[in-house]
Amino acid sequence: MRSHLLNDATAESYRRSVTEGVERVADKLAATRRPFTGVTPAELAPVIDAVDLDRPLGDASAALDELESVYLRDAVYFHHPRYLGHLNCPVVIPAVLGEAVLSAVNSSLDTWDQSAGGTLIERKLVDWTNGRIGFGPGADGVFTSGGSQSNLQALLLAREEAKSTDLSKLRIFSSECSHFSVQKSAGLLGLGQDAVISIPVDRDKRMQSVVLAAELEACRAEGLVPMAIVATAGTTDFGSIDPLPEIAALADEYGAWMHVDAAYGCGLLASPTRRGLLSGIERADSVTVDFHKSFFQPVSSSAILVRDGATLRHATYHADYLNPARTVAEQIPNQVDKSLQTTRRFDALKLWMTLRVMGADGVGQLFDEVCDLAAEGFALLAADPRYDVVVEPQISTLVYRYIPRGAASPEDIDRANLHARKALFASGEAVVAGTKVDGRQYLKFTLLNPETTAADIAAVLDLIAGYAEQYLGETLVHA
Repeated sequence: MRSHLLNDATAESYRRSVTEGVERVADKLAATRRPFTGVTPAELAPVIDAVDLDRPLGDASAALDELESVYLRDAVYFHHPRYLGHLNCPVVIPAVLGEAVLSAVNSSLDTWDQSAGGTLIERKLVDWTNGRIGFGPGADGVFTSGGSQSNLQALLLAREEAKSTDLSKLRIFSSECSHFSVQKSAGLLGLGQDAVISIPVDRDKRMQSVVLAAELEACRAEGLVPMAIVATAGTTDFGSIDPLPEIAALADEYGAWMHVDAAYGCGLLASPTRRGLLSGIERADSVTVDFHKSFFQPVSSSAILVRDGATLRHATYHADYLNPARTVAEQIPNQVDKSLQTTRRFDALKLWMTLRVMGADGVGQLFDEVCDLAAEGFALLAADPRYDVVVEPQISTLVYRYIPRGAASPEDIDRANLHARKALFASGEAVVAGTKVDGRQYLKFTLLNPETTAADIAAVLDLIAGYAEQYLGETLVHA
């Protein structure tokens, strides 16, 4: 079994196995004609259940043959231009190259003695991102597993900086369109989900700063503590960006920690044309970025950035076997001192390789392309009498709803839109997402693929209308 260990004696075997795997995936990508096969859980589960994990196949080629039927054949392929579903981006080749390198070397980014070089590369990228945000020289941060973890760490820091001995008095303010991880974090931090005060949004789905001001004043009047304000730069449903300068001013006035969840909108940091949409983000106390959403990186690649690096001490614990306290005085750069995780992948390498090959402008131009595409898609939807579109996009998300020409109840229209989404997914021709707006069922394009065209959007809209009309026609017949 030692022949399967990666080391100096097995380097050639490693080369052959990985090359074969890459060739298989490359062939699959080249031959993929739709984003999904339409396989159902009931169809695929027996195939995987039939695999006996206690009877190994013995070699990588056989395992790759099997992988075709249990995974590669039916995977959802985000690189396809008609994948228009969730916040999943196609990935750039330099990042995939970085993934291959980091997996093989397998550095753990918790301590310097496990990740020499890797630690400094991650720190360099943190500094680079802080520079893009507009933070000063005292800023810091650390890579995380994703936006939910980044938001959790930001609110942990906010809780500790609030310096309240009574957690029941702490309040978090976020818009009604903010990510659910805000409520989840409040629960995990012992505050309870009721500690989160939801602020309504305007017609553009941006937090209403006037209402926020009133709620902050009411909080103060009741003797409660405004612990944090979470502004969103790119909401999951609409891609909307909250009014960051106004929120920053209110955070200053009421002594609240300002966190900007830019998990989606962080691509604007590299945009040659749209960076101004994030004006005010430099006044935040902390920022979440997900490079695996809008920097075209493989999952996972996220970070939490803070304006004052000293606040990361709230996540610091010392263990004699790992990062003893003396290493601080010795100036040994242990990233675990800043992180909620201990063992942690060298995910920063993917972004490093991307910037060294493509440059920030290259990434930003790709993100600009999908934003331009969203504007084209909005024009199509606004001109199409079959659809109601909710809001003009700030980034690259479109939320819309099929509306039949004939009379139909709101409930039937809900069911028709839900049916259309499911039928489209089952066909494998395209993938779209869904959400609810004011209690009604809507559909959603999340446009993150520069290869998607306006013609793709138009074709998918025709498919959705066809499935919805079919459903409504059958409903009327059965009625």
